Parts: sequence; structure tokens; C-alpha cells
Amino acid sequence: MMENNIDQDGIRAQLLELRQEHRDLDHSIDALIETGRSDVLQRQRLKKKKLLLRDQIQSLETRLLPDIIA
Repeated sequence: MMENNIDQDGIRAQLLELRQEHRDLDHSIDALIETGRSDVLQRQRLKKKKLLLRDQIQSLETRLLPDIIA
């Protein structure tokens, strides 16, 4: 049981880190658009990375949810 709590704490810590990175990318993309200093390819790469982070976040959130047998 205790091992499960440690596992969940690790997942929560990872989630915090990934969510922060996701927010940072969002702000970076917005800043690039506002300043007009980026090219389309650069924005596409950042957006793709942001989507990958979102997928990782969703995967970890799913692991935290208890299995419910319907």
C-alpha cells in the first residue's frame, strides 16, 4: 500500500512539472506570435511539443484515477 502512495506522489510531481512546461510553451508561443519574431516552422514545432506534453499529462492523470469496474 505504501509503495502505491510513493508511486502516486511521483506521478503527481511529474504532472506538476509537465503542466508547468506546458504553460511555459504556451507563453512562449504567444510571445513569438506577438513579437512576430518566429517563423511558421518554429511555431509548429513548439505546438507539436505542447501537444505531446498534453498527451503525457493525460496519460499520467489516467494512472492516478482508481480503476472503477462498471
